[in-house]
Amino acid sequence: MKTISVVISVYRKVRELEVLLTALKKQSYLNFDVIIADDGSGKPVHDFIDEFRKDCNYGITFLTQEDIGFRKNKILNEAIRTSNCQYLIFLDGDCIPHKDFVKAHAENSEENTLLVGRRVHLSEDLTKRINKDFILSGGFNGLSFRALVNSFKFKNSSTTSEEGIIIKNKLLRSMLRRGNNHLVGCNFSVPKDLLIKINGFDENYTGAGIGEDSDIEYRLSLLNVKFKSVRNLAVVFHMYHQKTKENNTNFDYFHNNVKTKNVFFCENGIVKPSQ
Repeated sequence: MKTISVVISVYRKVRELEVLLTALKKQSYLNFDVIIADDGSGKPVHDFIDEFRKDCNYGITFLTQEDIGFRKNKILNEAIRTSNCQYLIFLDGDCIPHKDFVKAHAENSEENTLLVGRRVHLSEDLTKRINKDFILSGGFNGLSFRALVNSFKFKNSSTTSEEGIIIKNKLLRSMLRRGNNHLVGCNFSVPKDLLIKINGFDENYTGAGIGEDSDIEYRLSLLNVKFKSVRNLAVVFHMYHQKTKENNTNFDYFHNNVKTKNVFFCENGIVKPSQ
C-alpha cells in the first residue's frame, strides 16, 4: 500500500479548511498524512490545526511563513522538502475531496507519471450549506448529486458538475476525456522524485495563476513525463469564492521562459542559486 502525503495549500479560510480536513477523515484510503502549506495566515489557522489534530485519524504537519505577499510556491517547496513520502497529492484549501479521492490517486499512480484531475465548482448557495456537520452526517456522500441538481438552477448554479460523477469504466472515461490532460493546481499528484528533478515550484511567481500549475505542467513535459487523467475518479468540489485575479507578470514571465529558456529545471526552487 502506497504511503502518500496530501499537500494542502492554505491562506486563511478556516471554515473551508475545517470542511476539507473533515472530508479527509472519511476517506476510503487512509494510508496518508497531511502537510498544511500555509502562506502566512497567522494565529487563527495555527490554533485551528492544533485543535483539529487532537481528534484526527491521520498525521498533520503544519508549515507556515511570514505573510509578506503571495508566496504560495515557496511554502509548497517547503512541503516537498518536509514530506517523508515518495508520492504527493496536491489539493487547495477551499476544495472538498470525494471519499475515494486519495484512493483514486493511489491506485492510478505510476512511475514517471503525473495524474491530473478536475473539480466541480459549487454555487455560493450550496457552499453556504456545507460545514463539518454536513460532512459527518453523510450529506457528503450525496454531494455529486446535489451539485448536479443545483447546476440546473437559472441563477447561482453549480458549474462543471459533470466532473463530480464517478465513472469507473476506462473506455467510457477515455471517450469523455476528449484528450484534455492539462494540470489543475487543486487536483494533481506526482512522484516526489519528479518534482525534485525540476527543482519544484518556481518561486519567481509572486501572484496567483500559472506558477502553480501551467509552469509545472510545462517543465514536467520537457522531461517526457506521462500525463494521465483521473477525471471522474479523483473528484473534488471547489467551494465558492469570488474569482481570484491572476497576475499579468506571471503570464509574461511564463511565456518568456517558454520562448527563451526551454529548460525543465527552475533556478529559484527547492534548491536556491546560492546553495
